[in-house]
Parts: sequence; C-alpha cells; structure tokens
Amino acid sequence: MTKVTMKLEDLTCPSCMAKIEGAMLKTKGVRCVKVLFNASKVKAEFEEELVTADQLVSKIEKLGYPVLSSKTAAM
Repeated sequence: MTKVTMKLEDLTCPSCMAKIEGAMLKTKGVRCVKVLFNASKVKAEFEEELVTADQLVSKIEKLGYPVLSSKTAAM
C-alpha cells in the first residue's frame, strides 16, 4: 500500500470535493480517499501494482483541478 498527498489550487465549493472523491474511489486500486477542502489537499491510499501516483494526479487534472505538488510514501 502506498499513500499520496496532492496539493491542489484552492477548491471553491463542496461539490468539487465530492467530484474528486467519487472519481478517485472509482479508480481500481484506490482504497481510501480524503479531500481536505480548506487545505485544498487530496490524500489517498492505493495499491501501486494497480495504479500509480502519476495516474491519480492525471485523473484529478482531467477533472479540471490543477495539482500543484504531490508526495508519495510507502505504508
């Protein structure tokens, strides 16, 4: 299991949070997602054998939310 934390540009509404969480949870290999609205961060736990951190970043950016930075850590 691997953990990624992504810093986004400021989120403007709670529906952004739900949109990101929904898309991430539908991604094969993602086990847990938490969007921190006030901090504009996304934290996710995923299985690296099924999906990479770069793929998760790309998925969020395709939703229209620029990712400013991301950090991964093994669990």
